[in-house]
Amino acid sequence: MEPFLNRVASGRTIVGDGALGTSLMARGLRVQDCLESAVLSRPDLIEEIAAAYLSAGSEVLTTDSFGASPLKLSSYGLDSRTEEINRRAVELLRGVAGGRAWIAGSVGPTGRILTPYGDTEPAEIAAAFERQVAALAGAGADLIIVETMIDLAEARLAIAAAKRLAPNIPVVATMTFDATPRGFFTTMGTTIADAAAGLAGAGADVVGSNCGNGIEAMVRIGLEFAPHTRRPIAIQSNAGLPQLVDGTLRWPESPEHFAEHALPLVELPAALLGGCCGTGPDHIRALRRLVDAAPSR
Repeated sequence: MEPFLNRVASGRTIVGDGALGTSLMARGLRVQDCLESAVLSRPDLIEEIAAAYLSAGSEVLTTDSFGASPLKLSSYGLDSRTEEINRRAVELLRGVAGGRAWIAGSVGPTGRILTPYGDTEPAEIAAAFERQVAALAGAGADLIIVETMIDLAEARLAIAAAKRLAPNIPVVATMTFDATPRGFFTTMGTTIADAAAGLAGAGADVVGSNCGNGIEAMVRIGLEFAPHTRRPIAIQSNAGLPQLVDGTLRWPESPEHFAEHALPLVELPAALLGGCCGTGPDHIRALRRLVDAAPSR
């Protein structure tokens, strides 16, 4: 693979992968399980999901390390295995990709709330991110994706850790927004304009949003990012908002709906498009067809 940022600079949209967490739960894992421990206990599932996305046309495969900071892993008594879990998460995907996709080391929220609103000091959170990033980068991740962040301060700490520990690895940083009558805000009150400035200011190479919304709302979010940043934009949408049907969560947006409504993001052009909760290989396959059919820029 060519360097990730070279491809970003070309203006051609990169197709990411889809959901990992909901894909694991569809294969029998439970929401209360430590999904990141699957890299140790069920590596076959990780490889199966990654191979399906690669076959569907994904150019980026995301590691099963979203909640693999030591602070998050401590909830399961696994903080001492932080390095092992993050390292193995990269190794599994490297074997599947075989040089045909970039490996993105996923870094999600720690689950702690920063002072003064919570009881965790910034230095503790920064140290947790440093341990995680060091393991991901050391195992050969091609980029770090800081994702599903709602607190801009925490996101900035994760980006700073990545830039400090792995300065030569690109960083994609995305936040999750809620639609309100006054516009889009994170749960902690961050606007899209503030997120765009704050993520870029911390050193993110690509900025944007993931999770929390279906494709139509995510198009609006992506288009709102554009005037507020000169950084390339990443959007990874849910397959709609989950609905409880006969005791089971269902995701309403079909692959066809997903791809049909993603066209404005391809035309933007977004640097990276992929899927989040509820999306699967068929969503990525439809997105791949859309991107391939778009005029070259």
